[in-house]
Amino acid sequence: MSAPARPPLTELLRRRILVLDGATGTLIQARGLDEADYRGEAFRDHPRELRGNHDLLCLTRPDVVAEVHRRYLEAGADLIETNTFSATRISQADYGLEDHCYAINRAAAEIARREADAWTARDPERPRYVAGSLGPTNRSASLSPVVEDPGRRAVEFDQLADAYEEAARGLMDGGADLLLIETVFDTLNCKAALYGIARLFAARGDSLPVAVSGTITDASGRTLSGQTVEAFWTSIHHFPLAAVGFNCALGAAELRPHLEELAALAPIPILCYPNAGLPDEFGEYRQGPEEMARLVGAFAADGLVNLVGGCCGTTPEHVAALAAAVAGRPPRTPPPPDGLPRFSGLEACVVRPDSNLVNIGERTNVTGSRRFARLILSGDYAGALAVAREQVENGAQILDVCMDEGMLDGVEAMRRFLRLLAAEPEIARVPLMIDSSDWAVIVAGLKNAQGKCLVNSLSLKDGEEAFRRRALEARRLGAAVVVMAFDEQGQADRAERRLEIAERAWRILVEELSFPPQDVVFDLNVLAVATGIPEHDRYALDFLQALAELKRRHPDCLASGGISNLSFAFRGLDAVREALHAVFLYHAVAAGLDLAIVNAGQLAVYDDLEPELREAAEDVVLARRPDAAERLTELAGRLRAAGSRPPAATPDWRRLPVTERLVHALVHGLDQHVEEDVAEAMAELGSPLAVIEGPLMAGMDRVGELFGSGRMFLPQVVKSARVMKKAVAWLEPHFAAGDRGNAAARGTIVLATVKGDVHDIGKNIVGVVLGCNGYRVVDLGVMTPLPRILAALREERADLLGLSGLITPSLEEMRLVA
Repeated sequence: MSAPARPPLTELLRRRILVLDGATGTLIQARGLDEADYRGEAFRDHPRELRGNHDLLCLTRPDVVAEVHRRYLEAGADLIETNTFSATRISQADYGLEDHCYAINRAAAEIARREADAWTARDPERPRYVAGSLGPTNRSASLSPVVEDPGRRAVEFDQLADAYEEAARGLMDGGADLLLIETVFDTLNCKAALYGIARLFAARGDSLPVAVSGTITDASGRTLSGQTVEAFWTSIHHFPLAAVGFNCALGAAELRPHLEELAALAPIPILCYPNAGLPDEFGEYRQGPEEMARLVGAFAADGLVNLVGGCCGTTPEHVAALAAAVAGRPPRTPPPPDGLPRFSGLEACVVRPDSNLVNIGERTNVTGSRRFARLILSGDYAGALAVAREQVENGAQILDVCMDEGMLDGVEAMRRFLRLLAAEPEIARVPLMIDSSDWAVIVAGLKNAQGKCLVNSLSLKDGEEAFRRRALEARRLGAAVVVMAFDEQGQADRAERRLEIAERAWRILVEELSFPPQDVVFDLNVLAVATGIPEHDRYALDFLQALAELKRRHPDCLASGGISNLSFAFRGLDAVREALHAVFLYHAVAAGLDLAIVNAGQLAVYDDLEPELREAAEDVVLARRPDAAERLTELAGRLRAAGSRPPAATPDWRRLPVTERLVHALVHGLDQHVEEDVAEAMAELGSPLAVIEGPLMAGMDRVGELFGSGRMFLPQVVKSARVMKKAVAWLEPHFAAGDRGNAAARGTIVLATVKGDVHDIGKNIVGVVLGCNGYRVVDLGVMTPLPRILAALREERADLLGLSGLITPSLEEMRLVA
């Protein structure tokens, strides 16, 4: 008899809130099975102990597994999970059963299919479904199993992908309706699962809906491998998922803020199946069905979920209570996709319409940094990581990593560096641009990064078939792509050729391969100017004109450029190079440039350029006069002969009044004299508070004005903030106790830099000022998760809350907190 016709599961998720079953292991353990049950006849002589391998029961005691399914179906579950949480080759290796994984998965799906179909036949108006469980395995692709060797891995990406593909094949052949990648603690493992499943679908010519459920391991709101909720979503949203959500690790109460964050981001259905509260000191889950149902029922009442269920410690009684709690509640309506370009490391980087230029640090590139190349070639990876850390500290929001050097094994160098980098949270928080002319090196990089990367680069120089193949592989590995203006005829240098190649690539990627427009980044070739060759004189202007037209035609795409290429003719003369870069960036950002590969620690302020040098650089970049290159070369010669940089815009700034000196130091990120200037200003103005509210705030106001108008970029703002921080740190001990007034009289304020942001200078200044005006200030620091903020407000009986952040996503986090 054929199975009753059922509506597609994806359609049902949008019609009503569905109910998933509870913990399979909890019911199996209650049966008190012995070794003989697990062995059965087929494994009677197996050399290893098998008791506890619940998945094997699908072959040896299918009656036990079927009974578990029946109990949950009777309790009201719409979906039952196959008993295959550990049924991958990697996990079953602990039992010596690697070669039985396909059979276990297929048998598990067949058992669940029979039970679901039987219940559907009883009540065709309430169809039941089978979710094929794909657990996280017991290995991590992002974390080392050995503390003293952070570069070691217990499993490789390809091993994971193969194992998940085999398990998914068994689940599909057994009749599953959905593939559920669950309890994801390492997003790289999940990406490998999605990669293997995509490969399976392509080979079979058919597919199933796929859902992903991550697990947040503590109140910080991060996965075990360190990703924030937004970074986790960003890393997996390349796959056309049917649903996404969280399970395990936490109870419903603790999971709520993280579920809310995901629900605000994901334009697809949300699932949630938490534990029965937090375990007690004996590992027991004590939360009863009524309490859990009340908490999960609130998720439904507030429009957060499309599917609910139970994880560790939950029973049929829990599932029955959950089903009653969500009955009649409308499912969550997913928000429309926002179409914003997103990248991620441990944290997300979102390019919004009002974003300032996104800076890609160029110094982790062996072809662009002699220091980095020397460190990598000598095997000094600790020194190479220090270079990466400097780039991030100086404001790089993405890191360009390139290992293209003739004396290097590029694949091995990329793999080793990225694995070591993953163990450095301050570096790994930013996304990566995997940069190579060797496709094998790019693939190796993508298979060792759990976040969403950029591939630098694709081009049409090897023809359209290679372009398509590589684009699809990059997409399957979860990356955005940078497309260079190259084709079979070579590199484009004129505006018309740049646009011609970009249009051809757009047609293939977006119109033919359905690549998301926001994941297409065009690099229209920043080429060297003022080389003495007249044909090169228009290279910068042609880039700017092509860029403006490209963004007019395709406003959803991104545009990038390697800025140091522009000034190769002036290698060794940093003053001229930085002037050309500052002028070019000023005009390129206005034309639509979104990302720039730069040395984040060496960006000149456009307004700070010496007037003669700025005019000469403008002439070259905009090709304003035929002798522009000759005039800049002549000026460069004078500067080289002088052996120094040109004088600053205000060469005698040290002779200015002290208040103006402080403003100048802040705008230009100069901290050498800040402490002596602050001391002088305090003596002149009479109090430390007057220094903060006077010249220091005036300087930061000027920085804000320049940043907002595109004449300063984030790395320069970070340098300014460091100067401010140093000034405030010197002033703070000079506040007398009396300066702070009667704190009790004014009240208590809690200050926090919100989760996802590490910038605290504004918060620190506000804290000092409020402290001097009679408030008791409780500073929670940076990267503060919502639960900690709420707890502090209660514990401190706060009257006010102050939230801080510099980057654009902080605004959304502030809204969530409010």
